[in-house]
Amino acid sequence: MIFMSWRRIHIENKLRFVFCLLCSLHAQTTMENPKRHSPLRQEENVSGETVTGFKNALRRKLKIRRMKYTCQAKIPGGSPPAMEANVLVDSEVGQREIHEQVEISLSLVSSSSSSSEEEDRASSEQNDAALSHGSVSVMGSRKEMEDTVSVEMGFVGKCDFFGVYDGHGGAQVAEACRERLHRLVAEALEKRGNEVEWDWQEVMEGCFRKMDNEVADNAAIRTVGSTAVVVVVAAAEVVVANCGDCRAVMGRGGEAVDLSTDHKPDRPDELMRIEEAGGKVINWNGQRVLGVLATSRSIGDQYLRPYVIAKPEVTVTKRSSKDEFLILASDGLWDVISSEFACQIVRKCLKGKLRRVCNGVGNHHQSRAAEAATLLAEIALAKGSRDNTSVIVVELRGTVTSV
Repeated sequence: MIFMSWRRIHIENKLRFVFCLLCSLHAQTTMENPKRHSPLRQEENVSGETVTGFKNALRRKLKIRRMKYTCQAKIPGGSPPAMEANVLVDSEVGQREIHEQVEISLSLVSSSSSSSEEEDRASSEQNDAALSHGSVSVMGSRKEMEDTVSVEMGFVGKCDFFGVYDGHGGAQVAEACRERLHRLVAEALEKRGNEVEWDWQEVMEGCFRKMDNEVADNAAIRTVGSTAVVVVVAAAEVVVANCGDCRAVMGRGGEAVDLSTDHKPDRPDELMRIEEAGGKVINWNGQRVLGVLATSRSIGDQYLRPYVIAKPEVTVTKRSSKDEFLILASDGLWDVISSEFACQIVRKCLKGKLRRVCNGVGNHHQSRAAEAATLLAEIALAKGSRDNTSVIVVELRGTVTSV
């Protein structure tokens, strides 16, 4: 009897320990990375744990402080009232106000900027033969920065390359994509030479597969992954390859046009593919593949194959005289801002009707595309985004076709 009683207590203690451990892991992964919920975590260097933790905390505080500025501007007809943590959009956009408790104030600026400012900006943009573009990455409330962006102007001939990579479980795969993926695409295109039309589906699928194989060779990052959206802007077309839940959107003729579709585990076709492969989608703090990953496609994540795949969806859009701009962003933006609203904000920025002026001093040397990207990231923070957020805005100029 004593032996049986002791054994029962021993088993109960084990179960209690496992339960507490799972709860602890759930709380940590929910706070650190809303996309990832997994007990498989990278091992830490115990000997340098204190020093590393201090450096990470210091870096995090510095990055957060950089975003804690107050932006203000002028409205036609008079000075604006103070707006703590408000984003006010005029009647043309839809009289939207965003109220959040963050240290950011934003408002509209008059479109009638001084002629000298407009001339300086026009001169700087005309001297830049490449597309006007800007990018920004903010860490939000996460402990680590796992997003990266890639901008490669003229990477093949007159084609420009833009990419946003949203890592999870670590930044290693996202950083590898930033360093390698555009090179793989360039090599694939150069091998095809002067073909009349490139088979973009074949090119992008092959490059994403090679990228996935490269990171798979590193056993140390077997549980690390990254979503990716890349855009190649050519003279006559815009090519988008998406793998995961980053997104590319085009502003065209006053409308928002999604150039990619998010790969979520509960998307009907993705759910069917996962189940046919023998996997399950489990609702654990959101719909997740095997209860772990909140996206159904990514580069890396070898331990979730074949349910999570690295095959991108590719779209080719002909350039038009109505094309205005492109927005590429990680889900830190798209989880709190719609494509339509993002396009409205960028359109206002590019037209000079919405400007950022920080601490009373504007950055007149910054392109409007860069201002638009920064403003979108600020709005995402104001609307409560806790994830890493990366945004690229590309202003499209010139066309060879019409719709």
